[in-house]
Amino acid sequence: MAGSRGPTAADRARKAAGTGKRAAAFSGRAAGGAVRVARRATHAKGAGDTGLYRLIELHAFNAAGDAALAISLAGTLFFQVPSGEARGQIALFLGVTMLPFAIVAPLVGPFLDRFRRGRRWAIGSTMALRAFACWALAASVVNDSPWLFPAALTCLVASKAYGVTRASAVPRLIPEDMTLVKANSRISLAGISGAAISAPIATVTSLAGAQWSLRYAALVFVGATILAILLPSRVDSSEGEAQVGMREVADPGRRSRRIGMTPIVVLGLRCNAGLRMLSGFLTMFMAFLLRDKPFAGWEDNPTLLLGLVIGAAGAGSTVGTLIGSMAKGRRPESIALLTLVADAAAAVYAALFFGLIPAMVLGLVAGMSQSLGKLSLDALIQHEVPEIVRTSVFARSETLLQLSWVIGGFMGVFMPLNARLGLFVVVAVLAGWLVFALRGRVVANRPAPRPA
Repeated sequence: MAGSRGPTAADRARKAAGTGKRAAAFSGRAAGGAVRVARRATHAKGAGDTGLYRLIELHAFNAAGDAALAISLAGTLFFQVPSGEARGQIALFLGVTMLPFAIVAPLVGPFLDRFRRGRRWAIGSTMALRAFACWALAASVVNDSPWLFPAALTCLVASKAYGVTRASAVPRLIPEDMTLVKANSRISLAGISGAAISAPIATVTSLAGAQWSLRYAALVFVGATILAILLPSRVDSSEGEAQVGMREVADPGRRSRRIGMTPIVVLGLRCNAGLRMLSGFLTMFMAFLLRDKPFAGWEDNPTLLLGLVIGAAGAGSTVGTLIGSMAKGRRPESIALLTLVADAAAAVYAALFFGLIPAMVLGLVAGMSQSLGKLSLDALIQHEVPEIVRTSVFARSETLLQLSWVIGGFMGVFMPLNARLGLFVVVAVLAGWLVFALRGRVVANRPAPRPA
């Protein structure tokens, strides 16, 4: 009978369409809810009033773009170029670009303050440069262009330059009831979240070819460029601020004390320089070591092997940020010292028992120590340095830390690919640096000789 027939094709189509609409509506509500939650988080505790929320969102885009770029290049560029050629090009590029940048960086800040939107455009240019380089990389990957490696290293330089240009913006956007440590913790967590969201998208996109995930990274950096230009005008305002030189920040002398650079601030800065140096060393050394001499059983999966070590470092950074944001009433200079000691101990362990687990432990400890050490330095600058020079000191310290990373990177590039030799050498350097940092504080605390 006609009435007993089953559902027709038209009925099934209408049912499927209804289900699709409900699913789309649910997805839309979920996405909208996620955006509202993110907005509440970035606007909380006065960040929405001062414009800090824009910097938080910008950093999330920055980390998302960097994650997509790293995933795009992990299985293509890095493993295609011969080790000798790659190491030589990296060393040349670091020397030609990063070292001069570190030298002229102290002059850039006062120069930018003379121009309307100067700093916003400087931050935006580091994003726009990476957007252009990623789009060029997408074409270079397909055509095997000789500009492949220079474009990739341009992204590295722009990423480091962003860290320096952003440094002076943070103190200018902090709400009255928020400390520098809290602000940087929120910015760091936003970066971790951005990378965590972007990494799976980039991974799926890269299945269609590295050029597509690179184009995705370029679009992310385009969005970051727009966010940088939309930063509040307070970012460009240096009213009521005084500038300090690089020497006053790094040397605990009388002149430094007059601007608030007490011996414990210099101690914290020097400890962080050691942490950044180790980070730069491990980034270069472990990448080439695991590529050319992977662990037994991992010869066919060097990309995954490198990803596990990098993932451990990322997890450590997250843990360090969470611990640092919750650690109240602790002596930040002691935490900075302990992180440097922990790094050295982890490097010794990895050198003695080199394998996948020790390498991941080293990455975990290095990531955690760098985050904890940086938050400790932020706390010292917040508590010890007068407000009139705090922004300048914060920017100068970030420049010195980026330079330390470059020096560590040079060490990693030129170190022979022998795990024990390389790790024991860097342990010796860390131990010597720790003695230097402690000695500097002891000398600075000695009373000045009385005139005869």
